[in-house]
Amino acid sequence: MTIIVLSFVILGVFLSLANNLRFKARELSRNLTVVFYLDNGRTAADLSRLEESIKRSPLVETVRAVSPEEASRKFLKDFPDLEEVLLNLDANPFPPSIEVALKNPALPTERILEFIAGIRADPSITDVQFNREWAERIRSLSRLAEAIGFFLGGILVLASFFIVSNVIKLIVMSRKEEIEILRLVGATNMFIRMPFLLEGFFLGIAGSALSLGLILGLVKLFPLYLGASLGAFQELIGFRYLTLTQALALVAGGGGVGILGSLSSLSRFLKI
Repeated sequence: MTIIVLSFVILGVFLSLANNLRFKARELSRNLTVVFYLDNGRTAADLSRLEESIKRSPLVETVRAVSPEEASRKFLKDFPDLEEVLLNLDANPFPPSIEVALKNPALPTERILEFIAGIRADPSITDVQFNREWAERIRSLSRLAEAIGFFLGGILVLASFFIVSNVIKLIVMSRKEEIEILRLVGATNMFIRMPFLLEGFFLGIAGSALSLGLILGLVKLFPLYLGASLGAFQELIGFRYLTLTQALALVAGGGGVGILGSLSSLSRFLKI
C-alpha cells in the first residue's frame, strides 16, 4: 500500500506542477502584452511621440508608459530579498518602457512580429519582450514536468505491480488448503480467482485514492512552507490540484495496477 501511495503521489505532484505551468501559460497567452524598453537618454517628447505611433496600430488595445521608478518598485515587490543589492547600486538600472496590450489573444504570431518589427525600427527602442514567447517556454516546462512525473511515477507504478503480484502470491500460498477444498466441492475457476482479483483491485484503488488526499495536502501546505522566499518565481514553482479527469485516471490506474498484478500472480501460482 505504501509503495502504491508513493507511486501515485510522485506522479500527481508533477502533474500538479504541470497544471500550474499550463495555467500560467494560458494567462500569458490571454493577456497578450508587448513591452518596449527605451534608451534612458530619451526625452518625454520622444516617449509621447512613440506612444502615439503605437496607438495608431489596429492591433493595439491599450498603451502604458512605465517609468524607471515604477519598474524599480515593481521589482522590489516581486523580489524583496534583492532590495539590498538594488540600494547599493549608484543608479536605477531599470530603463523606461512602454507596455502594449493587444486586442486579440488569438492573433497569428506572424502579424504580431510584423507589428513589433515596425515599432522596433525606432532608434529609441533598445529591447522588446513579447509574452507569447514566455508562454511557449512555460508550456515547454509544463511538458517537461509531466514527462519527469510519468518517468518517475512509471518506475514506481511498475514496482507496485510486482509488489501486488508478490502479495497475491503469498495469499495464494497461505490459502492453498482452502483452494484445494474449493476445487473438490466443484467451485469454478472464476469463483476461486475472484477474491484474489478483488483484493488486488481494492489494494490499488485504496492506495491511489489515499495518494489524492496526500497530494491535496501538499498543494495546500507547500505555499505556506515557502512563504515569500521565491518572490515572483513562486507563481511558477507552485501547484494546481489535479483536474477531475486526472484524479479519476489516477484512481483507475491504481485499480488497473492492482488487477494486473493479481492476474500476473494467479497465472503463475494458481494452476486451476
